[in-house]
Amino acid sequence: MATRTIWKGAISFGLVHIPVGLHTATTESGVDFDWLDKRSMDPVGYKRINKRTGKEIDKDNIVKGVEYEDGQYVVLSPDEISDAYPRTTQTIEIQQFVDAGDVPFVYLERPYYIAPINKGQKVYALLRDTLVKTGKIGIAKVVIQTKQHLAALIPSGDVLVLNLMRWGDEVKSVDDLDLPKVGAKGMTPSASELKMAKMLVDDMSGKWNPEEFKDEFKAAVMELVDKKVKAGKTETVIEPQEEAPEYADNVIDLTELLQRSLKGGAKKATKTSSKDKPAAKKSTSGKTAAKAATKSASRKTATKSAKTPSKSRKAA
Repeated sequence: MATRTIWKGAISFGLVHIPVGLHTATTESGVDFDWLDKRSMDPVGYKRINKRTGKEIDKDNIVKGVEYEDGQYVVLSPDEISDAYPRTTQTIEIQQFVDAGDVPFVYLERPYYIAPINKGQKVYALLRDTLVKTGKIGIAKVVIQTKQHLAALIPSGDVLVLNLMRWGDEVKSVDDLDLPKVGAKGMTPSASELKMAKMLVDDMSGKWNPEEFKDEFKAAVMELVDKKVKAGKTETVIEPQEEAPEYADNVIDLTELLQRSLKGGAKKATKTSSKDKPAAKKSTSGKTAAKAATKSASRKTATKSAKTPSKSRKAA
């Protein structure tokens, strides 16, 4: 089954751009419970409630604040927040190559598959095979839906995986944990203990097969759901529909610049490229803004005589 491309851009290192598309690599395995009104089977959403008074408030009276001390906030305007957003570059910009074993698993957060587009297969394979042979992974920065992420570019068989990472200050230190120090006196196991432990590990060892491991809670719930479906105990719920987002596809394959990158011209060309890109995007942004304005005006005209129902939200 083909997966939907959720983002299009390029992998960039030195002067080389590899046009790629981003695909989700995982699916949610838990059970998704929705809130429903038992009287009408309508979806139930959340209300904006003042936590002190318990009264519902209008969205126009809501501002965004950042708590800098207990009970003390700084209020930021929409414009200030908008200015702080990172510039969307549609680029997975590799900052550094590191040994694959140097990055602890605790930093890895969410994987995505990367597939080549626009005749980028050859240079895609070049980067993938080079990473495999050198035992390296790429550490990159990428902006997805206005949010900047740190990411690891990791080869896995035929595919390159972009694994979003936690930032350094998001991973807690282990200094406060009561851990046995490696090689500490009284903590070193005896030869017989190591031998027995190794025998146990060998006895329980096998080839990794993800199909052997199932979410037992989900299986039990879905079995119950299937029984109720067969018994005809179902309800009809109408969910609001969402439009699929549009993604830019304006990437240029610059593989012929690989040799120049190796000669040390990467930094200078990267600075020049970063200055040129915003100007090149102005026309595209203008067209997008014009389309958005036209759509917005059409929607306002269409909704003068009718109210649009608010979208329900899911509760885990």
